Amino acid sequence: MAAKIKVCRLSEIICFMVNKKRGFTLIELLVVIAIIGILASVVLASLSTARNKGKDASAQASLNSVRSSAEIYYSGAGANSYGTAATTVSVAANGTVTNSGAGTNTLSTCNDTDVQKLLKAAAAQTGNAATCNSTANGTAYAAGTQLASPTTATYYCVDSTGVAKTTTTAFTTGTVCP
Repeated sequence: MAAKIKVCRLSEIICFMVNKKRGFTLIELLVVIAIIGILASVVLASLSTARNKGKDASAQASLNSVRSSAEIYYSGAGANSYGTAATTVSVAANGTVTNSGAGTNTLSTCNDTDVQKLLKAAAAQTGNAATCNSTANGTAYAAGTQLASPTTATYYCVDSTGVAKTTTTAFTTGTVCP
């Protein structure tokens, strides 16, 4: 009789397991949702970093194009000069151009419309002001901006000596990259 009870209980367990509704428990669903949330946050963080690197690359390309435009100005309208007066042109991220220095109304590399368009592009791409400075005697210029990378303050600068570099030193004045 004891053997029969064991068989009965075993069959009851089997019957219960066969008739049990199949599905996921609440805890299993919550664990899966938590895992998906963690993976999504990792992917979004990676996309943000990639987006900033793309903005930085675009701003660097714009500033490299400033060098080409400056050389075209030098050999064309500048008559073998980057300008006739010291000029500083600063372009805010919203596109507002501030022109200061002795050469605000004179021809200079920094006052050139193509250069200013490129400075506007660099400022828009990084969300930071882009600056161009030229010397009073027309022998030099430099242009730069702070990059969009959020980890450390990095700046990109190009100048008339052919330098194009990334640095941690801010570029605001001068005609040589720091």
